[in-house]
Amino acid sequence: MKLPGKVKIVEVGPRDGLQNEAEFVPTKVKIELIERLNATGLSVIEATSFVSPKWVPQMADHVEVFQKINKLADISYPVLVPNMQGLEEALQCNVKEIAVFTAASETFTQRNINCSIAESFDRFKPVMDAAKEAHLKIRGYVSCVLGCPYEGEINPQKVAEVAERLYEAGCYEISLGDTIGVGTPLTTQTMLEAVTQKIPTHVLAGHFHDTYGQALVNIYAALTMGIHTFDSSVSGLGGCPYAPGAAGNVATEDLVYMLNGLRIHTGVDLPKLIEVGDFISKYLGKPSRSRVNLAILAKKKI
Repeated sequence: MKLPGKVKIVEVGPRDGLQNEAEFVPTKVKIELIERLNATGLSVIEATSFVSPKWVPQMADHVEVFQKINKLADISYPVLVPNMQGLEEALQCNVKEIAVFTAASETFTQRNINCSIAESFDRFKPVMDAAKEAHLKIRGYVSCVLGCPYEGEINPQKVAEVAERLYEAGCYEISLGDTIGVGTPLTTQTMLEAVTQKIPTHVLAGHFHDTYGQALVNIYAALTMGIHTFDSSVSGLGGCPYAPGAAGNVATEDLVYMLNGLRIHTGVDLPKLIEVGDFISKYLGKPSRSRVNLAILAKKKI
């Protein structure tokens, strides 16, 4: 069994992590979070979401956040863009990469964005066309790839069908999300087997929530299938407002710790990352969901 020698981590804490917080996080805190993440060696930091404040109040300051962060040349700062209005704002801010989203569950798509899966593609087609014309990179998200809070189990063939449509539409990378964290290594591999029959393995990313403590073992299962890009959130921030019971994303600190132990290169400075997790957890007044801390590192000497 051959594991990849290098893994790309897409840090989603500033967007996917914070958007689920009930209390508004001040703009200066969001900016400081991204600035601190800049110093950890991460190559991708999802900065914000260009969405209407009516739907996601936490992201109401998206323009200010994106304009004021120090954007380093060797780091990508993708933003979520749900519609043309969001894209127009993003282009005005000189965004270089956007993300669009849909799901493998019809009911979840209806609850999330009030349309069917097919309609979601119709909605973001003009967004993607305009983004490609502006030479932006486009990432695609597929939610509920291993289970849905409303429909239960999801057919892997449905996931493959949706992922293939995103790929054909022009997404350079497709993130497959276990939105409610119900996956296991077996269901993860079964789903990936179906998807990789339709599109190349190298364009896929894993996005695992840790509701039942399965995120890391699912990531390991995906590694054995050749997946080498994973989304994670510092301090395990996140959840999903449209997925009752969904816990946070896998903590970036825990993911890096595991990958270090597997001798897989990430380029991330784990002690610095832990300090960032401590910073945002302290501000939010809640304990970090990460199981790794500086005391453990000192003891293990990893």
